[in-house]
Order: sequence, then C-alpha cells, then structure tokens
Amino acid sequence: MKRTIIAVFVTLLTIGLQASTTLPLKGTVIKPTDQNIQYVGRICFDNPERPRFTYPGTQITARFTGTSLKLVAKPHSGYYMAQIDDAEPFKVSLMGQRDSVVTIATALPQGEHLCRLMYVVEGYELKPSFWGLVLDEGAHLLPPPDLSERMIEFIGNSITCGYGNESTMAPDPFEYETENHFFTYAQLTTRALQAQAHVVARSGIGVYRSYGGPKEGTPENVMTTEYEYTNLYDRSERWDFNRYQPQLVCINLGTNDLSTNNYDVTLLKAAYKKFLKQVRQHNPNAKIVLLCGSMLNGKELGIAKTIMNEVVDEAHQKGDHEVYRFDFTPQNGSLGFGASWHPSLQQHQKMADELIPFLRQLMQW
Repeated sequence: MKRTIIAVFVTLLTIGLQASTTLPLKGTVIKPTDQNIQYVGRICFDNPERPRFTYPGTQITARFTGTSLKLVAKPHSGYYMAQIDDAEPFKVSLMGQRDSVVTIATALPQGEHLCRLMYVVEGYELKPSFWGLVLDEGAHLLPPPDLSERMIEFIGNSITCGYGNESTMAPDPFEYETENHFFTYAQLTTRALQAQAHVVARSGIGVYRSYGGPKEGTPENVMTTEYEYTNLYDRSERWDFNRYQPQLVCINLGTNDLSTNNYDVTLLKAAYKKFLKQVRQHNPNAKIVLLCGSMLNGKELGIAKTIMNEVVDEAHQKGDHEVYRFDFTPQNGSLGFGASWHPSLQQHQKMADELIPFLRQLMQW
C-alpha cells in the first residue's frame, strides 16, 4: 500500500510543482553542511553552504522523517531526477528564473523515507549549486545508506552525458529538457552493477580537439586539460583524486576528434596515449577500459578502433596489463535517434546491455 501511495503523488509531481522563493520557508531547513547528506560526484565545497558542480550524474541522497521534502537550489540551474523510496523516478525542473524551492514529495506516509537526487544535464553554463532541503516541522535527517564499495568513473562526451536522448527527432537541436543522464548507458550500467559512479563528460569534447576544431587541435578545452579540475571550464579548484579512487575507469572519447574530415590521426593517437598516462597516474590501481561507439561508423570507426587498439597494445608492452578495450555496436537507426542523431533511450539501453556483462566478468562483480 505504501508503494502505491508514493507512486500516485510522484506521478502528480512530474508536472513540476514549484514554490516561489518569495514565500517563507516553512518547516525544518536542512543546510548542505548537514553530515547526514550524502554526496557523489565532483563537487566544489569552497562555500560549504552552496556546494557547486557542473557534471551530470552528481548525486545527493538523504534519508528523512516526516511526510514531505523540498529541494532548495540555484534558480535556472537545470534538471534533476528524483526517487522517493522505491517509487518510479521522476524529473524535477529548476529552470525558472526566480524559483529556487521545488516540492519533491508531499503527503507521504508518516515514517522514514529515502530521497535520491541526480543532476542529469550538463551544468557548465547553468552553474548549479545545492542550497539545502526543507522537511516537515520537527522532522530530521537520518544517517544515509552506505555507499557501494564498487566505484566507477565514466569519462566521455555527449554520448555519456545523454545529449538529446529524450528527443525522438534526429534533426532536433540540443535542449536541456531532452538531455537526461539518468537513462544513459553509464548510469544504467552503474545501477545494474550496484556501484557508484563519478562522471567527467561534456558534449563536443575530444582528446586532442573538440567538435569542429582545427586540424592542429584545441588544447585549451579538451579532456586532457579539463580532467584535472573539479568543475568544467573552472580553474578555481583542482580535483583531489584522493577523494575518489575507482576500481574501474571507462573512457568513451574520440568521436568528436574524428567528427569532421580535417582530423590528424597522428595527433589523436599521441593525445590518447598522453591521456591514458594521465588517467593511470591519478588512478594507479584501476582497471581502465577504452570504449568505442556508438556514433562512429565507416572509415572513422576503423581509425578509432585502430588507435585504441594500438594504445592498449603499447600500454601492455610497457607493463600496464590493466588496460582493456570494448566496442559498442554502431547505431543504425533501428532503435531510433535522439536529437542531432545521438543515441536514443533505446540505444542507450542496448549499449548498457552490451557493456554490463563485459564489465561484470572483468570486475567479477
């Protein structure tokens, strides 16, 4: 009965109930500094009461008492997926210019509840930050569930971000409302493996040049530069890699380097070798998997596979035998397309279905 009640109000909330910041906050206000709030992802705490982040997949988890929950966050900062207890997850919008308080749950049965929030769009332009939670008067947070000891890092581009995966029209342009990282191969895989994941991904980014960049490369904004920092295109804080040491790193890059026909194969290979060395330096004990696909095809797909195979072979020759390769099946339209010919929701599910057994065997998870 409890699950049925929760499912009903969650369905109602998907229409986007919001409360204006001009209204006083009634209830128990929980600050971001509360020790019972659980965070996952690259998050900058330079202002502990306004933790900020840019990457999709950033998660905030809270276990609470009472019958309701509100999220307080920066206005016009994007979209979250929320899940209360075991009910179906639903999307929460913070795209209003002035609204910073969003009702996540109401009319819950009295008792203990669990809320999981995931930021599901790219935030480097929206600059999201978390400002806290509001509970019923007299309610409080409880210690969160233990995090999984299985730790993954996904490094990627628009495919990993979930660019346009909620669109059904290939010619559609990028829109925040049709990007949903929650339903990407990365998060589907993470949940299937009962793991936790950090995500470092941005649409259009490459290894030696980003989408449409010159043949000689764009060294100022590729993954080799951005990987070092907590937030994308923000040099105020270098990421402390000791905060998160995954057992598994999955890299899905190269599509943008080869996206327009003025690439340099030699430069791409050199940059991929450099980036692998960089990732290994920061993650000395991780298994690293170089992923290829699913948007490349033809000549460029062959080039990408050859480069990655050569990079892996060279790593093995130098004594690093914990570097691996995996190829997704190239998309062909049979499962539809998302915006700008990106993978659809169905394509992401297929990608996850292919990757999960490979990683399960590799990691013995």
